[in-house]
Amino acid sequence: MRASRLVTLLLLLQTRGRLTAAELARELEVSERTVHRDVEALSEAGVPIYAERGPHGGVQLVDGYRTRLTGMTGDEAEALFLSGLPGPAAELGLGTVMTAAQLKVLAALPGELRARASRLVERFYLDAAGWFQGTEPVPQLSTLAEAVWDAVPVTIDYERGDQRVVREIRPLGLVLKAGIWYTVALFEGEPRTYRVSRVVAARLGDQHFERPDDFDLAAFWTESSAAYEREVTRIPVVIRIAPSRLERLGEFVGWRAVEGAEVIDEPDPDGWRRMRLRLDWPEEVPGKLLGVGEVEVLDPPQVRDELVALASGALARHATKPATARASRKTASARP
Repeated sequence: MRASRLVTLLLLLQTRGRLTAAELARELEVSERTVHRDVEALSEAGVPIYAERGPHGGVQLVDGYRTRLTGMTGDEAEALFLSGLPGPAAELGLGTVMTAAQLKVLAALPGELRARASRLVERFYLDAAGWFQGTEPVPQLSTLAEAVWDAVPVTIDYERGDQRVVREIRPLGLVLKAGIWYTVALFEGEPRTYRVSRVVAARLGDQHFERPDDFDLAAFWTESSAAYEREVTRIPVVIRIAPSRLERLGEFVGWRAVEGAEVIDEPDPDGWRRMRLRLDWPEEVPGKLLGVGEVEVLDPPQVRDELVALASGALARHATKPATARASRKTASARP
């Protein structure tokens, strides 16, 4: 632990120049006294490091002292820093590890490549989550990650619909899809996919298991995702919609459905557009279309009827004053 901290301290100074003991203590999450002891240890080991006291003092390395990382191109340096997703790394318990690794690489790069990598971090940011999605709590993610790294089975309590099941699985990998974590694991000899947020408890086993030599996580995920999308239940829906609501339609039902829709070339008295779409999850379609506004379902009748029922219910609930307002009026009228 201390050896790693000494290297990190050294590379902080190599990257940023002079730093105060307080600044180093904050970066390393230790006390200032520990920082001073570490500086003494580096000096005794032959590192040209020194400290200056006073309001403008600090700890720094002798000018020109640095290590070099050879063989890395500018594009490789940029790719390395672009690939670091701080949020997912932190969820996996690797946030400080990734920061330290990037710091070490940054410190070892020649000046030109270091500047390019720094500019990339300043100007590009990767956000893996989709819009309007809160972060799912994944308290068991680090346990599952440990099981993946160490190839040990894990017993999970898993929320599946309205019931909780217990499974002993053999995790093969973790996947982050649009801000949602999944684990791919063997269960009864077959690879299955589990949503990590639904794992409410996880207990690591004692024995290691052999990973299948021919298992390719990326290939499995690509193939299973495509199969899932092919097998999702879809329903054809014919609508007429105000042109101004097309953007909102894409947000509610998905742009792939809108872009793949068939435009029905029929005259419309209001200048609206008629479209035939294939929409996922039939039970959710009426509510989504209701949220679009200025859209009319022409077919099928059951979707139209469900949308009318939803709209009628909402109208009935909002046709009267809120219950709190009625209660306030009753209270006021009862006063002498």
